[in-house]
Amino acid sequence: MRLYLIGMPGAGKTTLGRALATAYEVPFRDLDDEIVRREQRSIPEIFAQEGEEYFREQEAEVLRELVAELPELVLSTGGGTPCFHHNLDVLLETGLTLYLAVPVPELVRRLLQQASQRPLLAPALDAAALETRLTETLAARQGFYDRAPLCCAAPICSVEAVRQLVDRYNATV
Repeated sequence: MRLYLIGMPGAGKTTLGRALATAYEVPFRDLDDEIVRREQRSIPEIFAQEGEEYFREQEAEVLRELVAELPELVLSTGGGTPCFHHNLDVLLETGLTLYLAVPVPELVRRLLQQASQRPLLAPALDAAALETRLTETLAARQGFYDRAPLCCAAPICSVEAVRQLVDRYNATV
């Protein structure tokens, strides 16, 4: 089983992913953490020193390496992962993809204190600017997110809710 979690920054992909990996007794990986480990520098440092395109290339490469390496896995992707380098096709072809849908006001609440640590959100340091930035980003990414065969909308995205979604999906394929 491979389960990929996609969605906006602050959607809870990493937190839920860890819990799902424990429940399914499979390895958990966070794609951003894997990139940081490999690069030996933080994502803000990568963006500042190399730019977004370099980061997206590394993201695509690490994603493909993890898929090749781990036949069972719960993977938390970065918010933009499905939108670049045909990564969504890789996710859809090699496992089950779950979109964690969280309303923008909730994302603002969750991210306001840490926006400065996220390169694509850093310019939006107050709530209104962050809400505008997240709304624009979600609009640009929604078409990618909507291609996931599974969607769990906040606030009901618990391990049990996802397991039920996965079971129902598997029963139909």
